[in-house]
Amino acid sequence: MNAAIMLQPEAAWSEEDRARADHYALLARLLHAAPDAALLAALAATGRALGGADGALPQAWAALGAAAQTTAAQAVSDEFDLLFVSVGKPVVMANASWYLTGFLQEEPLAELRADLAELGLGRRQGVTETEDHFAALAEVMRHLIVTGPDAAGLARQLAFFGRHLAPWYARLATALGEAPGADFYAKVGSLLQAFLDIERDAFEMLEVAAQ
Repeated sequence: MNAAIMLQPEAAWSEEDRARADHYALLARLLHAAPDAALLAALAATGRALGGADGALPQAWAALGAAAQTTAAQAVSDEFDLLFVSVGKPVVMANASWYLTGFLQEEPLAELRADLAELGLGRRQGVTETEDHFAALAEVMRHLIVTGPDAAGLARQLAFFGRHLAPWYARLATALGEAPGADFYAKVGSLLQAFLDIERDAFEMLEVAAQ
């Protein structure tokens, strides 16, 4: 994936963290570009494996898997272009600054760049997306998970999520669900909401336990 953030090598991590990292990587991939036929087939298989249980996340997986199984790759590509690609304002914006200020490249982006510099991360050359694009933020979370399985790493995850994803991810999920012409990506929005709600609740429990 040609994400907007240049990442460092990965370290060993637990199965639970692997699953979290995989969810962030998948959401980054789906918000960066339309899935090809191979990824759609993998999503369909995962939806069948994970769906059917109670809870928002299994239900979101079941719905996304069903959509992946019944929607052609070209149709999903056309939907991606309809929602995210535009010479003007796209139907769905995927940048934090937009949801937090109503404009692009505002103060939240400057704050993010300062935090990324402290983490030793930088933007890839030639990438047009800014660092506050959801795909880039999800890639940073994936990186923080796989390189920081200890308490200090978890604290970095909590801080980054709380500052750069928690304030606005639900609005992005809503935008995906309500966008005219959204079908497959409405299901992506549901998966995004369900997974990040779990992340938010877990981080909030950690904060309470630390007090």
